[in-house]
Amino acid sequence: MLGKKLVTAQKRGETRALCLGLGMVACSMMMCFFIGITIVPFYTKSVWTTETMCKVLKASIKDKVLCPDGKGSEDEDIFPYPCLQVWVNLTASGQEVMLYQTEDTMERNPKCSYVPGKSENSKEVKARIETIASNFKKYQTFPCYYDPGGTQPNVILSRLYPPKGLLFAFLWPALMFTGGCLIIVLVKISQYVSVLSAWQ
Repeated sequence: MLGKKLVTAQKRGETRALCLGLGMVACSMMMCFFIGITIVPFYTKSVWTTETMCKVLKASIKDKVLCPDGKGSEDEDIFPYPCLQVWVNLTASGQEVMLYQTEDTMERNPKCSYVPGKSENSKEVKARIETIASNFKKYQTFPCYYDPGGTQPNVILSRLYPPKGLLFAFLWPALMFTGGCLIIVLVKISQYVSVLSAWQ
């Protein structure tokens, strides 16, 4: 009687462990699919892939401009802010080009190098832009990214989704998938050992 209870408990434990392993594998595949349809397209779409050095030529703050916070925004989403324009010398080609913060900055407003968030206070935005401009004048040489194909004549300061960030995004699904497969393999080994013990 006790032996039957132990066998039943063992089978229940194996079933739960197997379900856990299968659940982890399924979740990891769903996470990979989600990353593949959200982050990967932005990564592959970006043409600013080569890193080089940029030297600041001019960093000036223009009058306030109106910019919609994203494409297809309504009138209430349009907000004014000082327009920071940074022109740099591209070391790779020696050209004078405009610098943007990220790929998204140029899409939101191609006239400005930095676009603040709509929810930020106007005074804070002005102080931040002045600080950024002074930092560019202080640190005039820094790494930047340009388009080696020449389709985009401008450069960006940082990529939204660099290769390291993409690898980190896939790290957790990979670990979860490996853990789930390991649990399934251990359960199968345990079942195999149990069958061998029963035949002896």
